[in-house]
Amino acid sequence: MTAAPRLAVAAALGLLIIAPAAQLLLAAAPTSLTVPATAPGARAAASPPPNLLLVTIDTLRPDALGWVAGRNTTPTLDRLAAEGSRFRAAVSPVPLTLPAHASILTGLLPRRHGVRDNGQVLGDGVPTLAEFLRARGYATAAFVSGFPLKRGFGLERGFDRYDDAMQHGEAGWVERLAPETTAAALGWLRTRRDPFFTWVHFYDPHDPYDPPRAFWQPGPRGAYDGEVAFVDNALGELLAGIDPAVLARTLVVLTADHGEGLGDHQEDTHGFFLYDSTVLVPLVLRLPGRLPARAFDHPARLVDVLPTVLALLDVKPPRGLDGESLLPLVDGKSQPARPAYIETQLPWIYFGWASLRAVRHEDWKLVIAPRPELYDLQRDPHEADNREASERPRARRLADVARMIERETAAPPAAAVSDEQLAKLRALGYVGAGEQPSPEPPGRPDPKDRIAMRRDLLAAERLLRARRFSEAVAAFAKVLAVEPDNRFALLRTGVARLEAGDAAGATEPLARAVALDPRRAEARYALAAALAGAAKNLDALPHWLELVRLQPRRREAWTGLAHSLAAAGKRRESGEAQAELARLAAAAGDRDAAREALRASLAAAPELRPKLAAEPALAPLLP
Repeated sequence: MTAAPRLAVAAALGLLIIAPAAQLLLAAAPTSLTVPATAPGARAAASPPPNLLLVTIDTLRPDALGWVAGRNTTPTLDRLAAEGSRFRAAVSPVPLTLPAHASILTGLLPRRHGVRDNGQVLGDGVPTLAEFLRARGYATAAFVSGFPLKRGFGLERGFDRYDDAMQHGEAGWVERLAPETTAAALGWLRTRRDPFFTWVHFYDPHDPYDPPRAFWQPGPRGAYDGEVAFVDNALGELLAGIDPAVLARTLVVLTADHGEGLGDHQEDTHGFFLYDSTVLVPLVLRLPGRLPARAFDHPARLVDVLPTVLALLDVKPPRGLDGESLLPLVDGKSQPARPAYIETQLPWIYFGWASLRAVRHEDWKLVIAPRPELYDLQRDPHEADNREASERPRARRLADVARMIERETAAPPAAAVSDEQLAKLRALGYVGAGEQPSPEPPGRPDPKDRIAMRRDLLAAERLLRARRFSEAVAAFAKVLAVEPDNRFALLRTGVARLEAGDAAGATEPLARAVALDPRRAEARYALAAALAGAAKNLDALPHWLELVRLQPRRREAWTGLAHSLAAAGKRRESGEAQAELARLAAAAGDRDAAREALRASLAAAPELRPKLAAEPALAPLLP
């Protein structure tokens, strides 16, 4: 819907609706970050540039690899590391899949590229590695295996082919198993032309862990280690399937987005804390005849991957990157370690607790939290002895580093994602994903003090997802008795009641959730749906309107708005909302849904036909 119809809908209700979020939330990126032009004939007399194969393994702890810990069966990864320049402890800027991969592909910290959580969108103003290389004549293809990296979140830009076909997982179509990803990548590589850039992403080590029985490893983390061994086998098939002559002139980069808690610091998975178990990843760079087969203790960072790759491929990097090339170090020159900045907003976005930031530098790490933590990583690698009280000057120096990095205003994500994408993310457990959070006020609880409560909330969430609604409500009630304004418990209590058919009972906790965070789209959606289900459509309208402002591409928001407008007797406005739904469906290629929405639009407001017939995308679909 254009601005005028939206204002018409709002005016009919006596409400103000402002410009769509897609226009308000454009990612702010430095103007210097542009794809550098290639001088005509610059390589005419030079040797062909190397190909690039980037392999990222989701949720990969370094100690799951034989070459790091000597305790797992990973022969392919061990051989790759032995033949390349290897870093056993590179630092991820965020322990979440989409933001970390965005940093790998842009050389920017999450606060600079704008993607702080799964489900947000990388803005068009932030150039990617694929765009840089395609501008240099590379054929580009990506083969991703986990839903957080699907098309629509922005990482597909610059790829001639972005293969995100998935068909596994209890939520349906949320994962592709490693052998299938390998087969898809090899199918493209066999028809490739030089030079090429191929990104292959394996998702298997991500929770839940369920490798084929033949790959299970001994010990309490045998299922997780087995997933890593399963990927190692698939990677072996990938490398074996590439012509050896091609592989010899291919730069292979192997890394991960983040690690996994596996119970360390009482964190089972990742995203909640910033301890090394979830932010350290391996990094291997292999290019025969160019890079030495050597281990480096240098604390590399994932933001260093893009500038290092561009340097090796003789592509001029843009100014203003957060990362730097590791090539001088690899070539034997002295290179001081730069501080690694790390963050997670998950505790705030999902639970209303304090977000966390950290700085890791010169064997020390400061976690900036309501109760700060300082660790001597050389003497205390497991981060068990908080030295903040006895090392205040050092803690202040690291805090100053964080303030310097944070001096620029953070970039917002680009735009909202679709309802289908949000549904998949919710099914994966990313409740709250894709939202632009409200500003975080001071004085929020320290996540360290809420780890037991988080376990209780996740247990209640499992009951909800199993459709054991009354048990879920009771479990959430125990949390609310301790923390009455817990936004996760309020939202999910309302959802449980709504799913159980008690729309009237759902409105009270959902209204409290909206009052706590008016910009939380999922709370707005659930409250609007509950009010509509309780036949309070006029009360629901302001929430539908706010939802379409927050997430203008979310079709189910426009559907709900149209139905409530019709029930409230707002005939013309309901037709306008259905017309916007038709536009979104047509833009997504869903012609059947577009036709259905157009029929509903004209049934509500036949006078809209001339305007709709004047729109080229809709005219052929009119009934």
